[in-house]
Amino acid sequence: MIALETRQLDKSFGSLAVAQSISLAFEAGLRYAIIGPNGAGKTTYFNLLAGNLRPDRGSIHFAGRDVTRLDVTSRARIGIARSFQRNNLFPDFTVRENLALACALRAGTARVFWRPMQRDAALHAQADAIAAEVGLADVLGTTVRALSYGSQRQLEVALALACRPQVLLLDEPTSGMSPEETARMHALIAAIPRSLTVIVIEHDIDIVLDIADRIVVLDYGRVLEQGTPAEIRASAIVRERYLGQAAGAHGP
Repeated sequence: MIALETRQLDKSFGSLAVAQSISLAFEAGLRYAIIGPNGAGKTTYFNLLAGNLRPDRGSIHFAGRDVTRLDVTSRARIGIARSFQRNNLFPDFTVRENLALACALRAGTARVFWRPMQRDAALHAQADAIAAEVGLADVLGTTVRALSYGSQRQLEVALALACRPQVLLLDEPTSGMSPEETARMHALIAAIPRSLTVIVIEHDIDIVLDIADRIVVLDYGRVLEQGTPAEIRASAIVRERYLGQAAGAHGP
């Protein structure tokens, strides 16, 4: 079953074409990694999937439904969630409060004032359960401002999971992390239930090769190659254009 699909997707900024006829189908329950050199169009493609940008041409389909014209909020409500960026966290709220607010927004029960949610035991129970899923149970009472960078990134993933999505988009989840933090995020992604389709942009090739069922390589806004990790490793054009080594030309 196809969870998410793009058909002949084009996007340009002035004369610069950043997505060119991208047609990809993401099967439900699989893990996909999108890789490519800087400027390949990875983030633009993610923005198109999430609804931050609208394509110039082409269409986006979620569970068979055309969602091309839906905005970010509408896509989140039907099951497409993207990991929150740090500036979307409330730095003076605790981990539990951030997660409770995300759960309330998902359910449409958020109040204008914070105080009613502070007394909502059901919201706190949901927040605690999500925190446990991502390894943040020990810091539920800690403010975001006091968290390490790695824990803040874990919380971003937790906020996306609070939307109870069917498709989860993770944009560079290990960027800027220490080796220890990277290992924790790696384990978190690997443990995400197979009921979710996960699409990740990731620069760490070791993580990509370990977690991905399928890899898509973008280059200058086009799909250069796609396949299993073994197929991508064996691709001469990927080694030449992305991994920096023409087949058989260099190295041992």
